Amino acid sequence: MSGVKLDSMPTAEFENAGPAPPPRPRMRIFPVLATLGMVCVAAWLGWQSWLVYMGAPWTRDGAVRVYVVTVAPEVAGRITALPVRDNQLVRKGDLLVEIDPTNYAIGVRLSEAAVAEAKAIAENAQAESERRQRLDLLAVTVEEKQSYASRAASAQASYQQALANLDNARVNLERTQIRSPVNGYVTNLLAQLGDYANVGQIKISVVDGDSFWVDGYFEETNLEAIRDGDPATIKLMGYSQLVRGHVDSISRGINVQNAQPNAYGLASVNPIFTFVRLAQRIPVRIHLDDVPDGVRLVAGMTATVQINPKGAPAPSHATPANP
Repeated sequence: MSGVKLDSMPTAEFENAGPAPPPRPRMRIFPVLATLGMVCVAAWLGWQSWLVYMGAPWTRDGAVRVYVVTVAPEVAGRITALPVRDNQLVRKGDLLVEIDPTNYAIGVRLSEAAVAEAKAIAENAQAESERRQRLDLLAVTVEEKQSYASRAASAQASYQQALANLDNARVNLERTQIRSPVNGYVTNLLAQLGDYANVGQIKISVVDGDSFWVDGYFEETNLEAIRDGDPATIKLMGYSQLVRGHVDSISRGINVQNAQPNAYGLASVNPIFTFVRLAQRIPVRIHLDDVPDGVRLVAGMTATVQINPKGAPAPSHATPANP
């Protein structure tokens, strides 16, 4: 059998067939689903941000506050002992400064001697008065009885005065040792051994470690949503951990420029009134309930404060705040 040549086959069938149909497009399902998912996630995040920003008052204008106890000597003298150093942790009752007690110890002994002398005089005067009071008018006159009774009363008063002077001398001796009134940290220590301490001159300051709190300065437009006892979340600049607390109180007054009295006692009112009025900042005091380990509170630290409605879960991460 002889083969058939392809070149000799008619081409009419191919010419009449026309152009080939275009390829059928395929549905790309995955990109569409991914886009819809991203849109849903973005919408959910936007809604959550709206709830956080509009439902919970927050401010970036916050600061850590603390009470500082300033210790000043109540007696004068040279500093003979300074067993603390700057930024040292001290407990209530720990010795901070000791002033030379020599003169005050001598004062105690002098007062003790004065008490003994006054006591002897008072007892003798009382005995003499009692003897005169037992005698009849034939041996002593009424005037003498009154005179001896007066002497006894005066001697008793002198004895009581000597006792008071002794108590004062002992107190002054105790005051030569200045002890910490609180648990806290010595700060900005400038006193040195050998310095002369004057009465009332501040020589040492102690930060009360049990008194830390946070002041959040909220715009007055946010105060309506803030209540005493509301949970609060604090984010300190420099720390990723969150500090927990609650609203302790809201300040009842801030400084107002208008109505300040002038030299005549009249109110000075600013004559300029602008159409754009900025909301005032009101301090809200936050009591600290839980400070994570590793967070070191320092007075003056910058804090972001968010007030959480009661019954709503507190955020587990820091949320941005308004400038």
